[in-house]
Amino acid sequence: MIFSQDYERTVNDVRSIIQYAKLDHKNLTNTAQAIYYPDNFAPDLSNLKLLEVDDHILQEIKEGKSVSFKGALNEKVVICTDSRTYDVKEAEISNSLLLVPHLKQAQATSRSPIKSPKGGINTSLDSSTEEADEEVDSIDEIERKNVVKIFHDYFECRQVKPKYRKIIDLLRLTRYSGAENEHLVDRSLLFRFKQLLDTVQCSREEFQEGLKKYRAIEFEDRIRMLHSEYEYRVMTLMLALIAENSWELDEIDKAATIDALDGIVPYEIVDRIFDVYTVPSERVESCFRYREDLVCSLFAENILQQGLKFHIEDFLTNWQQTLPEGFVIDEKYLRGIGIIDREGAVPCVRGLSEADLPTNLLVRLSMLFKTKERWNLEQIEPYIECFTTPTLGVTAILAKHTRSLVANGVRIYVSKH
Repeated sequence: MIFSQDYERTVNDVRSIIQYAKLDHKNLTNTAQAIYYPDNFAPDLSNLKLLEVDDHILQEIKEGKSVSFKGALNEKVVICTDSRTYDVKEAEISNSLLLVPHLKQAQATSRSPIKSPKGGINTSLDSSTEEADEEVDSIDEIERKNVVKIFHDYFECRQVKPKYRKIIDLLRLTRYSGAENEHLVDRSLLFRFKQLLDTVQCSREEFQEGLKKYRAIEFEDRIRMLHSEYEYRVMTLMLALIAENSWELDEIDKAATIDALDGIVPYEIVDRIFDVYTVPSERVESCFRYREDLVCSLFAENILQQGLKFHIEDFLTNWQQTLPEGFVIDEKYLRGIGIIDREGAVPCVRGLSEADLPTNLLVRLSMLFKTKERWNLEQIEPYIECFTTPTLGVTAILAKHTRSLVANGVRIYVSKH
C-alpha cells in the first residue's frame, strides 16, 4: 500500500482496506508496511542510477575487486572489471520501480513462524492458507517505509571486445625510433602504465593483452610503441646472433643476446623486445626460442609497409629470403596485416593493416570491399572480429551487412550495395 507523505496510516485503516479487498486474514502476518511517496523535502538522489549486472560483475563487487566506469567526453561509457569490458546502455522500464530501504519480506513481518501442514517451517506465505486449523494473528502493527526514489529507466550491460584502438592512436604519437630521435618526441604525450590503463576502455587483463598484441613495451617508466623500421632493425640484429653463435632455434640465450647488443641498443629495449618475441624453450632449460609467427609477421610488414602491390610468387620468395634459416613463412602470418588476392587480373599481395582501418563497422566494410570485391571468411575475419561480442560472431555480422554466395564450395562475401 502506497500513500502520500501528508497522511499517516493507522492499524484500523489497514484492517479496513483488508476487509474491502476481501483478503483472508490467514494469508497475512502481524505487521503491515505502509509505503510513502517521497516528499519535496526528501534528499536529492537524482544522481542515483539503477544498474543491472551479470553474475561476473556481481561477484567482482562482492569480493571487493575493481569495477570502474571509463569514457571520455566523446566516448560511450563502458564498465570494466579486472578481466572484462561491458558496454552500458540506457533502457526504459515499463513499470516504475520503487527504491524502499529496509523493506521486509513476508517472513520478517511475522512474530511467529508460519507452519506448513506437515509441521515444518513454511517458507511460502500462500501455503499457510492450507492450514485451516491454524489461527493467524490479525495485523496489530504498522511500519512506515519511505520511497527514496522512483526509477523509470535503468542501465544494462553487454560484454564487448576490448577497445584497443586508443592504445594505437595514443602510442603512435610517441613511437620510439632510437635515442638520436628522442628530441623530436613531445614528452607531455608520454603515458605511464596506469595513466594509459585509465584512459583506454578495457579491463586490466585485456589492456595487458593489448600491449602484447601491438608490441608496446615499457621504456624509462613510459609505455612506448616502436617505430616499425626501428623494431625491424633491432630484431635483425638479434636474429643475426643465431648464426653467429651457432645456436639451435630453441636454445636462444637471453643474457648473451643483451650483452651482444650492449652499446648498440638500450638494455630496456632489447630486454622488452626479447620478452615479446620469445617463449621458453621446451628442450633446453633457461633458453628460449623465437615465435615464428611474430618474426615472420614483422618481416612481412617491413616488405608491405610501402603500400605497394606485389606479385604473389615474388612476394613469397622475397619474404622467405629475408628470414633467418629455420623460419618458414605461412600465409596465415599475414593475418591482419596483408591480404592475398588471387582473383584479380594479376594475382597479388598488398598490405592492409587492421590497426589503420576505420572504427565504424559500416565504413570499414565499405573500405574493405573497395580494396577487394570478394572475401572468404578466413580473409575478412581479422578485420571484423573486433566488432564481435559473446553472442554475436563474425558470421552473424557478415550475414547482416553483406551478401554471400558459394563458389567452388567456398562461401564468398561481397558488398551488399
